[in-house]
Amino acid sequence: MIADCGLRIADSVRGGTCGRRAALVLLLGLPLISQSGCERPQASVRMPATQETGSGGGPQKADDPIVSNPPSAIRNPQLPAGFTPVKIGILPLTELAGPSGAGQGAKLNVFVTMLDAFGSQMKAPGALRFELYEYVPRSAQSKGPRLALWPDIDLTSPGENHKYWRDFLRAYEFELDAQAGRDKTYILEATCLSPDGKRLSCDYTLRASLP
Repeated sequence: MIADCGLRIADSVRGGTCGRRAALVLLLGLPLISQSGCERPQASVRMPATQETGSGGGPQKADDPIVSNPPSAIRNPQLPAGFTPVKIGILPLTELAGPSGAGQGAKLNVFVTMLDAFGSQMKAPGALRFELYEYVPRSAQSKGPRLALWPDIDLTSPGENHKYWRDFLRAYEFELDAQAGRDKTYILEATCLSPDGKRLSCDYTLRASLP
């Protein structure tokens, strides 16, 4: 459009005085033309589409990408493997001691620890069973005849479990009545029966410390 304006000015100059007046008018008005009619039209801005109304007359809500009340990993925990007992052991603090008088029994103090898959000592429910065997020296099968079998100790109750737990040792302590001879060696077997049916056992060789 600016080119058309230039052609008109040239024609006016060739037309004489009147042409010069017309050219002057056009020259004075040319800046206004360049600012208004000769510039490019602005691109129209598209307005956002109006939301459709639902059956209730109100604006229809957009679909929410967030699922309401998703299943929670806390409400449905998946316990990782390794945090249940996989091994039990008898600590060296275990001893068989007591009076040596006739008809007087000894005391067997047992310290049992439970270990998870990472080797950490832990508390766990279950039932503990203790058996005492005669030690057979210089034999491929050192565990001889069974001498004693104590009733199972139930640790599934939180109160009973805490009763035998010694937190400073991270182990359980039990005191059992026993009959033992002086300077004799025995094999103590401890078995843990867990609620899920797992059975863990260990042996410990001890010598009676009787006066």
